[in-house]
Amino acid sequence: MNEFNYNNRGIIIVDTLMFNAYDDVMNKSKKIPATAGRTAVDYTDRMYWNGIIKMSLSKFFILSVLRQRPMHGYEIAREVECSTQGCCAPTEGTIYPVLREFEQGGYVTVHNETVSGRGRKVYTLTDKGREAFAVAVEAWMEVVAHINRQQ
Repeated sequence: MNEFNYNNRGIIIVDTLMFNAYDDVMNKSKKIPATAGRTAVDYTDRMYWNGIIKMSLSKFFILSVLRQRPMHGYEIAREVECSTQGCCAPTEGTIYPVLREFEQGGYVTVHNETVSGRGRKVYTLTDKGREAFAVAVEAWMEVVAHINRQQ
């Protein structure tokens, strides 16, 4: 079983497979027949739960890497992938909606810069964003402690 120790803060994420891409989960998870011609999700399928957990933690990891320094979207995605040792690799379809949500909520600020004639948005974590990350760490630690007590 693989382990990932997040920033030496006592947060251990066991079994790094839980960070499979959500899109893959929705496309690959087993479906079971449902009424009226619809299919229902198979809640016994690990791929489904892996995707749900990964999607839930994407925001956490985006806030985490933005604590380091201001970054543009592609750089954020690569830093998340690197800091999670490849377990969480957000796509453009995942990262930009989250960044827009963070901007609208005041968790990040955005400024435009031009590099080699190309414009890009650079995201900076605000004090409110740092506070949100601290709350997320506390919440995650409570969840991990609860899970550990159940085993």
